[in-house]
Amino acid sequence: MKAIRRFSVRPVLPEPLRPLGDLAHNLRWSWHTESRELLRAVDPDGRQTAAGDPVRLLGAVPAERLRELAQDRGFLRRLAVVAGDLQDYLTEPRWYQRLEGEPPAAIAYFSPEFGITAALPQYSGGLGILAGDHLKAASDLGVPLIGVGLLYRHGYFRQSLSRDGWQQEHYPVLDPNEMPLELLRGPGGAPIRVELRLPGGRSLRAHVWQARVGRVPLLLLDSDVEENAPREREVTDRLYGGGSEHRLLQEMLLGIGGVRAVRAYCRVTGHPEPEVFHTNEGHAGFLGLERIRELSERGVPFDTALEAVRAGTVFTTHTPVPAGIDRFDRDLVARHFGEDGELPGVDVERVLELGTETYPGGSPNLFNMAVMGLRLAQRANGVSTLHGAVSREMFAGLWPGFDAAEVPITSVTNGVHAPTWTADEVRALRDEPTDAELWETRRTLREQLVHEVRRRLYDSWRQRGASHAELGWIDGVLDPEVLTVGFARRVPSYKRLTLMLRDRERFTSLLLHPSRPVQFVVAGKAHPADDGGKRLIQELVRFADDPRVRHRIVFLPDYGMGMAQRLYTGCDVWLNNPLRPLEACGTSGMKAALNGCLNLSVSDGWWDEWYEPDFGWVIPTADDGTAGTVGDGPLGDGPEDRERRDAIEAAALYELLEEQVAPCFYDRGVTGSGLPERWIEMVRRTLDRLGPKVLADRMVREYVERLYTPAARAHRTLDVPTAGRLAEWKARVRAGWPRVAIDHVESVCESVTLGGSLSLRVRVVLGDLEPEDVEVQAVAGRVDESDSITDAVHVPLKASEGPEQNGSRLYEGPLALDRAGAFGYTVRVLPAHPLLASPAEPGLVALPPDDLDARQAAGVLMR
Repeated sequence: MKAIRRFSVRPVLPEPLRPLGDLAHNLRWSWHTESRELLRAVDPDGRQTAAGDPVRLLGAVPAERLRELAQDRGFLRRLAVVAGDLQDYLTEPRWYQRLEGEPPAAIAYFSPEFGITAALPQYSGGLGILAGDHLKAASDLGVPLIGVGLLYRHGYFRQSLSRDGWQQEHYPVLDPNEMPLELLRGPGGAPIRVELRLPGGRSLRAHVWQARVGRVPLLLLDSDVEENAPREREVTDRLYGGGSEHRLLQEMLLGIGGVRAVRAYCRVTGHPEPEVFHTNEGHAGFLGLERIRELSERGVPFDTALEAVRAGTVFTTHTPVPAGIDRFDRDLVARHFGEDGELPGVDVERVLELGTETYPGGSPNLFNMAVMGLRLAQRANGVSTLHGAVSREMFAGLWPGFDAAEVPITSVTNGVHAPTWTADEVRALRDEPTDAELWETRRTLREQLVHEVRRRLYDSWRQRGASHAELGWIDGVLDPEVLTVGFARRVPSYKRLTLMLRDRERFTSLLLHPSRPVQFVVAGKAHPADDGGKRLIQELVRFADDPRVRHRIVFLPDYGMGMAQRLYTGCDVWLNNPLRPLEACGTSGMKAALNGCLNLSVSDGWWDEWYEPDFGWVIPTADDGTAGTVGDGPLGDGPEDRERRDAIEAAALYELLEEQVAPCFYDRGVTGSGLPERWIEMVRRTLDRLGPKVLADRMVREYVERLYTPAARAHRTLDVPTAGRLAEWKARVRAGWPRVAIDHVESVCESVTLGGSLSLRVRVVLGDLEPEDVEVQAVAGRVDESDSITDAVHVPLKASEGPEQNGSRLYEGPLALDRAGAFGYTVRVLPAHPLLASPAEPGLVALPPDDLDARQAAGVLMR
């Protein structure tokens, strides 16, 4: 018989074992070896199926076993040591507490998903894993972060395969009472509840669950509460599911409800209020609107509230393609933010303006969450150096008149949390391991992976309908002595899961080479609505099912954190072959590198900035990272171009594997050691030199120093009166800007030689603006064949005369001729105010008119 209702009965631990509850409910155990070992000792024989989840484990262990442990003096001594270590970890000063100056009192970090541990399945892929690593590193560093997300009752889907290799999705029901979560409750013990107004007099209510991620609280909003109507209860049903309105409600709850949850958490616990709000991708962008509403309730005008909110907001974009951005129908947004919806007192037209695509090619009928995120944040960043450049190009239309290089989007390259992703065997290596020790460690990890793959492959085939008698061949799948390549990630088309199958005969010869074979372990999920991605999976699965090669290539379904930790540690090479530059960062290769796995990747994301020949290999791209030409013509975006690009890059991949990677792995050196000495040296350098660069600790420190602390400083400076004055100044400058013009440019140069200088004289009409409202600049540098300035320097010019009768003013200054070759300059006028984070912030610039005398604005040729 089936139960009509499900609930969890939590165990009552004997008094001596009470600290076990604290250890199980603080997710630090997921990256703290001693805590995991202690919790594993509760069920040393592994009889309980919940051994990977301490909360479920404690609920499943028989009471007799708990009474036995409560009398075990050795276990209690271990428990006291580990519990004391956790208490020290939670209270002792760390890196952040030793910072000079005044860093933020607290930072609220919003993300649609968080990958902390498989025991809390609230993630789909890289974005969530990155968010989880961000929280863990912040905890280790003592950064006072508050994480904010949604609690999905079905999480992301579980993946299996049909007999013919088609992806199938399953959505298990997740009970928060069985996970390491606690309801946030008020002083009287009642659950805290946040509420949003919806059209038609409806309400969306949510409880707030708290996960403890070391020192960092993670607040997860849950709409599955009895007071909600069925439609509203399902808002947080699953990650990245549902239609457009469903997604809009999720993002309203995340952003607006998330701010309200943070306010409630701070009231209940006494935690300092955040001075900085970090929006991890556009999904949480509505948080800025809620903070504007808070100020509006105090009578603060919209423009003033906008400036105050922007000052303390950081926005991180994670996508290099417009298709990866959430965009909603403008009327749908208007309906949910109108008089009948959320944010009463905030003009819905002002809300819509924030998300309008005002750049060329933008759609006036769509509301763009990334565009709103950028307009609501004074500081923004991409997630690798290359992605920062791509993002500046992608969003340049929001700052017309500025070169893409000047768009105010910086970059902080992602990092990964070493304690989570580094194998115990690697951590146990001494500082200077011998070649033999390194090689034996790598072989041990490869052998562990082989056994894990066989187990998972057997389970997968059983799910596909195979009988036990059919699966004896699985015992011979993979070989611990064979070069092992890993490829595991989401399966959108640009990541090119099946590039390796481009020339199947050549690939098969690689797998079956008589003396230098290569074996592949592949995993990944396609979005449930992405039939194209599912077809790619099916294509690879069908190839891997072929009896000729199935011992050398496997596809493992249900890629998640548990599987990933084995793949990253056990593979010798980590493969990444996206279409450049569509990989924002690609942190899976970072996790592999922490374990001495070498990267074989297209020069994209983080690999573009940190690749060295000592660390791995770069797969050449067909256009060399540009829109240049290859072979018989330029490569574009049409089907034939994509086909030719894939053919070229697949051939380059095969060549690397055949001529460099495999020989390096199998060459046992010339010293008689019997070891692949060159390979081991690359492993050593990956661990010693690349490993420190890819750490999440480094990433979070950069966020604190380059973004959070400046944002907190701006937040403190822009109190309401100051924000009001800045808003008034911007309004006055915008109103007067159409009358700002460059009227005349001339230069005097006695000798056009390196080391000389030009004397510039520029007449500028300011209209109603004052000289202190602007900065007049010369922009100079090398020029290319189209006269575009590269490597520009910006030289402020000084006002030397008052206004003429026509209102113009004269600005003068020297321009150093500090480089030889083709050299050019232009001039421009920008708004200037000490509270601007960037000269481009207002999006205003005045340039010389096209019909200005060419001799006035011409460049000069240096020899």
